[in-house]
Amino acid sequence: MQTMRETTTTSRVQAQRPGEFFKKLSPSALSDLESMEFPTLYQPGMLLFSEKSIPAGIFIVVSGEVKLSINSSDGKRLILSIAKAGEVLGLSSVLSALPSETTAEVLYPSRIAIIERNQFLAFMGRHPEVYQVVTQELSQQYKVACEQLRTVALSGSAPEKLARLLLEWSQNGQKTEAGTRFRFSLTHEEIGEFIGASRETVTRTLSTFKSRQLVAFHGSILEIPSRVALEHLAGV
Repeated sequence: MQTMRETTTTSRVQAQRPGEFFKKLSPSALSDLESMEFPTLYQPGMLLFSEKSIPAGIFIVVSGEVKLSINSSDGKRLILSIAKAGEVLGLSSVLSALPSETTAEVLYPSRIAIIERNQFLAFMGRHPEVYQVVTQELSQQYKVACEQLRTVALSGSAPEKLARLLLEWSQNGQKTEAGTRFRFSLTHEEIGEFIGASRETVTRTLSTFKSRQLVAFHGSILEIPSRVALEHLAGV
């Protein structure tokens, strides 16, 4: 039985650790899962897993960022999302024992912990309440993928798609007197893979946004002076 001090300490760890997945775990489940984590540093461009292959297990993003994409047979790529610290990848394949539908590639230097499939299934067996947490996490990942596909397939123009993307990324940005700021260091080609547009179209659209003062760049930091103006362009 946990003492009040132990419960308080675990709650503090849950509050400090990013990711809704970990915040929903019971203290005993969180402690058990963390005992299996041995993060390794991955460099940009390294693949965690790819489409049509079965991942070794789940991948916990401890720090850094990982882009998840789907690819066509002719080499076209659509980025579905960028996983950040606290997110868990590979859950669907671990539960189904089927190949992954996405490719996970490290975007920035990242610390990733891998927990093998058998280990994770045994962990879930020890903590049956984790099944509900996993179901909620998979539902959220499905929702994010659907929203991204909706943006690409149903939004009208490239400016509208890009405006929607920037608004989404800025949701957790830093609010300042000059506007909302967030890190933005993707290449124009990678941005194009998010909205289904060419690199040239992205370059031209961003240039227009800057001339209209819808965005401003400060090195790798992008600033949105007025979300209202960008929302009007995005049609939201």
